[in-house]
Amino acid sequence: MPNAREFNFDGLVGPSHNYAGLSFGNVASFNNVKSASNPKQAALQGLAKMRALAARGFAQAVLPPQDRPNFRLLRSVGFTGSDSEVLAKAYKESPVILACAYSASPMWTANAATVSPSADTADRRVHFTPANLNNKLHRAHEHVQSARALRAIFADERHFAVHDALPGTPAFGDEGAANHTRLCSAHGADAVEMFVYGRVEFDAAAPAPRRYPARQTLEASEAVARLHGLNAARTVYVQQNPDVIDQGVFHNDVIAVGNANVLFYHEQAFADEQGALFQLRQAMAGVDAELTPIRVDTGMVPVQDAVKSYLFNSQLLSKEGGRMALVIPQECQEVESVARYLEGLVRGGGPVDELIHFDLRQSMRNGGGPACLRLRVALTDEEARAMHQGVIMTEALYHQLVAWVEKHYRDHLEPKDLADPALAIEVNAALEELTRILGLPGLYDL
Repeated sequence: MPNAREFNFDGLVGPSHNYAGLSFGNVASFNNVKSASNPKQAALQGLAKMRALAARGFAQAVLPPQDRPNFRLLRSVGFTGSDSEVLAKAYKESPVILACAYSASPMWTANAATVSPSADTADRRVHFTPANLNNKLHRAHEHVQSARALRAIFADERHFAVHDALPGTPAFGDEGAANHTRLCSAHGADAVEMFVYGRVEFDAAAPAPRRYPARQTLEASEAVARLHGLNAARTVYVQQNPDVIDQGVFHNDVIAVGNANVLFYHEQAFADEQGALFQLRQAMAGVDAELTPIRVDTGMVPVQDAVKSYLFNSQLLSKEGGRMALVIPQECQEVESVARYLEGLVRGGGPVDELIHFDLRQSMRNGGGPACLRLRVALTDEEARAMHQGVIMTEALYHQLVAWVEKHYRDHLEPKDLADPALAIEVNAALEELTRILGLPGLYDL
């Protein structure tokens, strides 16, 4: 078994971070619609998390933000003229579309792609499939730049394969790693890949939520598994509970998180809890790993408290000695049932023996916690050397990026500011400088 480390690629929050409330089904996003945001604080909060985890010895890297506003989107739907005229017309005629073009949601890199490490794939390369995110207009155009960034960072085709996104149709609704979990004995070992879906496109009788949309389809999950060359015996498909989707659990990573052989999940996470556990145990027996489930009962933490605190959107990280740390947002300490549960969890003698807290309120108010902000990429030593080194978080890079944020980011942004041509110019200038800092020339088509 080759030695491998899991790199967390955190999304760098972009200069256009704003609260447009575009994501129906995401309760936090919808509740904070049209509030004033603080892009500078959001970016600094994310960088502080990256720095702290890197200092602890966890492999940490950065995924750059996308260029905004998306003038291609605005022009494709009929807004014409100079850039400033396009912005003015869009703000006057359809401020929602303008907000979609300015969306900073790519900061949640858990939605950027699904990743299968080389230990799991037929050709022994690391495979990436950018998520098409076709359920929401503001996200459906992200995959083009996501693929561009991934191909720039993972350019060596001897080790990496970056696929195109799946067809942008309802049948192949794909939300990336937010609905994907890898379970194994160690990051470099053979693993079971679990895909969680919300609905089945080609079976009208299959259960589905009624209030909020199910964004991931079974068909999309199966297609990604085929593209990545996964072993069918080590691939498990589990349906998310439609009732929890209707309670604001828009992705599986809002109700469950896995790491190594541990699955930390809520009692109501899956449509068939016992069936899901049985499938996982059977598949994991084939890779010499034993599933360790940590079940959170509804009586201890109601679903609404899990959603409010983003308990399960925490990062579960392996430490030396086989124990794990849970990286949680500060909100977990502010919801009584969750705080009480976590206190018992770390004292209970199980695999999780440490809590690491971060203030990520700017992200949380837009509906994304610690796990949303990062894409997990398990790499062997050779693969880690083959990827672009300029995105790896170091103390020097941290200070460069903090200075960059302080120079370019606003500390107050309201919906009306999206019509300001100066904001577009500021974002352009910031991203041009970022490509030099990260050593990724040509990353953007500015």
